[in-house]
Amino acid sequence: MSRVLIAEDADRISSFISKGLQAAGFETVVAPSGEQALALLRASEFDLLILDIGLPGKDGYQVLEELRGSGDSIPVIVLTARDSVEDTVASFDVGADDYMSKPFSFEELLVRVKRRIAQPSEKTSSESTIQIGDVQLDLISRQLKVAGEEFELTTREFKMLEMFMKNPKQVLSREQLLSRVWGLAHDPGSNVVDVYIRYLRQKVGAERIQTVRGMGYKFV
Repeated sequence: MSRVLIAEDADRISSFISKGLQAAGFETVVAPSGEQALALLRASEFDLLILDIGLPGKDGYQVLEELRGSGDSIPVIVLTARDSVEDTVASFDVGADDYMSKPFSFEELLVRVKRRIAQPSEKTSSESTIQIGDVQLDLISRQLKVAGEEFELTTREFKMLEMFMKNPKQVLSREQLLSRVWGLAHDPGSNVVDVYIRYLRQKVGAERIQTVRGMGYKFV
């Protein structure tokens, strides 16, 4: 039985999620604060964390930073009352795997929980680097070099650039990028992909990631 930790301080919401997941065959534990969530994660094994950003004490961002900083790769679905692109990007930058704004559909949350738990862990490529022209991406250290200059990448920047560099000159749609980099269903109103394209262009050069009107982007 898969175990899910629900870090949520609103009793009504945590109870709603917990009962629904239990009915679907999951074991659940609730932590009403960031400190309690981290303590439980250190003391026991969980398959997934559902994390509210607005926790008392240490908030969700701080919990994520501590988790990822310690090397914990547990899948994390962030829940938040905030729905701006900046909040979405911030969540992914500190290591979230998925993101849902409140109010949310439990059916959609359940689908995402099942997908994240069933998703196999990524394996490192047998080749440690990818190089196209003077752009070099180290798949182990996740470091980027452009014409000898080094750049640090966030988790999502790395995943997106890796996808581009493994598929050079191939047009990748927003739907493909959302699905394979974020694991999200396509949201026509989201411009999070465009935000990350802008971030990458600042590092690799605007001319290397081209916009193909009406289709998507390609790395050249």
